[in-house]
Amino acid sequence: MTDFSDLLNPDTILANLTAPTKKALFQALGAAVADRHGLDPRDVAERLAEREKLGSTGYGGGIAIPHARVAGLDGIVGAVARLAQPIDFDAVDAMPVDIVFMLLSPPDAGADHLKTLARVSRALRDPGFVAKLRGAGSPDALYALLTESETRDAA
Repeated sequence: MTDFSDLLNPDTILANLTAPTKKALFQALGAAVADRHGLDPRDVAERLAEREKLGSTGYGGGIAIPHARVAGLDGIVGAVARLAQPIDFDAVDAMPVDIVFMLLSPPDAGADHLKTLARVSRALRDPGFVAKLRGAGSPDALYALLTESETRDAA
């Protein structure tokens, strides 16, 4: 299992989030990372929306990986949302999205941004892992699933 403890922390995990639109989702994700990383939540939401205009980040199976480059970051950060109700995301398979893994990178992240995106994508292509994410009852349970390889290795 992929270890995401370097990207996530418990307060950037949103379980049963109600966000009826992409705009509302991007605002909630922006708010989740803003304080911890010294960002303007509106700026985060705008960067995500701008990237989304280039093409949907909904890649199928009810999963989306919205991502953007945001000034003011020291490294790549993430947030995860499991939506209470799936929303239309213009995904490649036209399925609504309920699992969202957002990535934000500094403007000069280059290859690191792409490597992290690929790492997240690989993990979310595992149907068993995605089923566990959908079944997790709380933000803590989601965080534990996303970081379980590290906690297992530390034991």
